[in-house]
Amino acid sequence: MMDAAVLNKPLDIEVKKVSIPVPNADEALIKVYCIGVCGSDIHYYEHGKIGRYEVKEPLILGHELAGEVVEIGERVTNVAVGDRVAVEPGVACGRCGHCKSGRYNLCPDVVFMATPPVDGAWAEYVTIRSDFLFQLPDEMSYEEGALLEPLSVGIHAMMRGKATLADRLFVSGLGPIGLLAIQAAKMVGITEIYASDVVPFRRELAKEMGVETTIDPLNENVKDQIAELTGGKGVSLVVETSGNERAISDTVKIVNNGGRIVLVGLPTAGEIPFDVNQLIDGEIDVYGVFRYANTYPAAIQALSRSQINIEKIITHRFALSNIKEAVEIARTEKDTSIKIMIYPNKEV
Repeated sequence: MMDAAVLNKPLDIEVKKVSIPVPNADEALIKVYCIGVCGSDIHYYEHGKIGRYEVKEPLILGHELAGEVVEIGERVTNVAVGDRVAVEPGVACGRCGHCKSGRYNLCPDVVFMATPPVDGAWAEYVTIRSDFLFQLPDEMSYEEGALLEPLSVGIHAMMRGKATLADRLFVSGLGPIGLLAIQAAKMVGITEIYASDVVPFRRELAKEMGVETTIDPLNENVKDQIAELTGGKGVSLVVETSGNERAISDTVKIVNNGGRIVLVGLPTAGEIPFDVNQLIDGEIDVYGVFRYANTYPAAIQALSRSQINIEKIITHRFALSNIKEAVEIARTEKDTSIKIMIYPNKEV
């Protein structure tokens, strides 16, 4: 048996004893070293559902993890017992048209950790198909390995937005995804980066992590500030991660003609007004981002060869036994918390 944090119903989570999973022939058993708390985890904890996905039975949350291989199935050849690995949490079918074309994040049959009814990994052990495991270099920490998951969203946003080192970038929203999108932008060579958030703590951290200037959208006009900061040149790429409806709508006003908008943050409303005339007249491209695909190897290579410190976004660390305190801090103390890391197999 092992310990796992089980969400019984909204706002009701507890650590229980559950059976250690047994790997199938093509799977590996991973001893979880650390696992992040994601915004989706908090949304399920608070509301019990996200869109069409609803927690109808007790569920283990968590999908941003790294750990050690402790057992492998008989057909596994790409990893061995003792390997330190990052875990990509969405297992696609590998057979549909999306998978065959390389866009397996759109697979209709994907099994994604902590998306009801699939259990996640706020637990001591987890199993997963071995081709979704990626060995970590010796110099890369388990924490960096766990952060490869949200970093992958940022990398995918850069890929979708066709980012180049010639771009001037504006990032709206400085939660974990926004901050890691900035690191992904630095990896592709973008040097002129501006960003906005309503929380002063997050704006200050963004400056430490490479943003040229930050903007307070509650008290400053973002479009005017960008024009002033860039000497009237504006920005060619906008990445929106906040999910705020006004911020999403304003992306069209902020980006240059001929520029690109990448929408990452999920809004509460399904329909948001855009200035369609500006989209058409300005030949502005708009891209959606759903998770990521084919990012982990690139993320590991780029991160291991750079001086970028993505662990800066970790503000709190908790043992699994303190999961209730961890999720409450993530839920209620957004002014001082960014990424909370959970350690299932050790005290913190």
